[in-house]
Amino acid sequence: MTRTSSIRILDINLTDKKFQVKEREDLAPFLGGTGLATKLYAEYVAYDKPPLAQEQPIIITCGPLSAIFPMATKAVATFRSPLTGEWGESHAGMRIAFAMRFAGFRAIIIHGRAERPVYLSIGPNRVDFKDGTPLWGMPTDETGRILRQISPGQGFRSCLRIGPAGENLVAFANVNVDTYRHFGRLGLGAVFGSKQLKAAVIYGGNSEPIPDPKQYREVYDTIYHLAVNTDIMEKYHGLGTSGNIAALSALGALPTENLQKNTFEGSQAISGEAFARDTLVRKVACTGCPVGCIHIGVRRKLFAEGHEYESTYIAYDYEPIYALGTMLGISTQEQIFDLIDYVEQSGMDVMSTGVLLAWLTEAYQKNIVTKEALGIEPAFNNVDNYMKIMDNIVSQPNELYRLLARGTNQAAQKLGGLDYALTLGNHEMAGYHTGYGNLVGLALGPRHSHLDNSGYSFDQKALRNNLSREQVVREIIAEEKWRNVLNSLCVCLFAREVYTRENICAALACVRINMTGEGLEKLGDEVFRLKNQIRLQLGYNPGNLNFANRFFETPAMGQELDREILADMINMYRSQAGI
Repeated sequence: MTRTSSIRILDINLTDKKFQVKEREDLAPFLGGTGLATKLYAEYVAYDKPPLAQEQPIIITCGPLSAIFPMATKAVATFRSPLTGEWGESHAGMRIAFAMRFAGFRAIIIHGRAERPVYLSIGPNRVDFKDGTPLWGMPTDETGRILRQISPGQGFRSCLRIGPAGENLVAFANVNVDTYRHFGRLGLGAVFGSKQLKAAVIYGGNSEPIPDPKQYREVYDTIYHLAVNTDIMEKYHGLGTSGNIAALSALGALPTENLQKNTFEGSQAISGEAFARDTLVRKVACTGCPVGCIHIGVRRKLFAEGHEYESTYIAYDYEPIYALGTMLGISTQEQIFDLIDYVEQSGMDVMSTGVLLAWLTEAYQKNIVTKEALGIEPAFNNVDNYMKIMDNIVSQPNELYRLLARGTNQAAQKLGGLDYALTLGNHEMAGYHTGYGNLVGLALGPRHSHLDNSGYSFDQKALRNNLSREQVVREIIAEEKWRNVLNSLCVCLFAREVYTRENICAALACVRINMTGEGLEKLGDEVFRLKNQIRLQLGYNPGNLNFANRFFETPAMGQELDREILADMINMYRSQAGI
């Protein structure tokens, strides 16, 4: 890489209500996104402090291609996870990358703790610390509606906010981004809440000069053509990821009723095809994306007894349908929408919530928890009771609900029921029960997320192509390293086949960053190494991983898994990764 221009960083201290703008040439080799966030996190993290200590930073980054090329739409948030105690990383789309780019910042660092609730208004060379007390306690949609009305900036403006779950420090609370996207999973909402940070509005009107318009047009057209005129992105614009429901059920890989089953009898009623037929009203795209993968359904319900009906518009995809549908034995679109809507407004992570409720249901059946303590009887396919339980998880009226608000692993460690607590790396599982690659990928990836390395896809590839264990592990690690490159560019992972090495190098050249394919590989290796180094310092121990018996009791795509084979593959991974 030959470009030496600096990266512009906004550093915000909530305690002192002060901010600084910093120029860092030394960070340019990390490009942006996860590479930049990882390097900055290594500088700012307080290893000896708990996740919700005011010293802990929130680092939000965009990439060098953000707002310039199609589908470079993501921003990356890095923090210490209150759910796992270690590495926290989450990605979100919609307008945030554009807003950051046109505000003039590649990274925003937030640390300290406000004296009282606050929201931030962030623009070019400006940060205003606004009183957030009137917003405290509001659900996410109402918070967003008010902030859009009173905040400056038109066009390139993004609104991040938390709901009551984040305010009450639920360990798996998320941050809503522009209504339909989220910094989800590992508890960033609780970190916001611990800092008394209700929201942040980012806006910008700066222009972004293109050095060689002719060269840029040619590269842009190539990438755009691949996105809209080939079938590479068709799945995401078509049914979207909800198409996985029927497919995974047919494979025997769809977690159902706390993974007591691997298929769901009601899968056809809540399949992507059924949602598209019955409730889909429109598709939405993140700013700068021509694909439109965000599927919006309509939920019609009675406003109140004696009143007319109202329409609520709710985003759906595979993960919410799995977590709040099949895991809970729920087979109607209307009921799934009711649960998604509650999770959205309260500001909880959808997958962690669903897995926790599924575990709680089985724990109740096995007398691990009592009706006296819960006040409600959880049961598969009982939506009303699940709604009441979620309400209590957010409000935490007693010690049991305060424990449940810390997540599935913490609850099972304290109460029992680890044999069927479906966590990997202390993080609630994603919606795939495909085999060893999935378990290795989720347990050892830094976010414990299927997005780290797509281990579930290598299980399916191994089944088709008879791959050896060694080949599966090698492919998982290679994929994880390459995704660190894509995530440093903040390219949507749905577009990973569009952004080939050749296309990435050509796009970077348009902004005067000269990188070779070899240089990209080195970046992926370095980010992989640095992430693992930080994780180990935060207390991650790959030699002390827990895998619930349920993963081995319920067949995955027709095969019963063996603990010894899994242990062998984990050792292979650790040896190759150096952890």
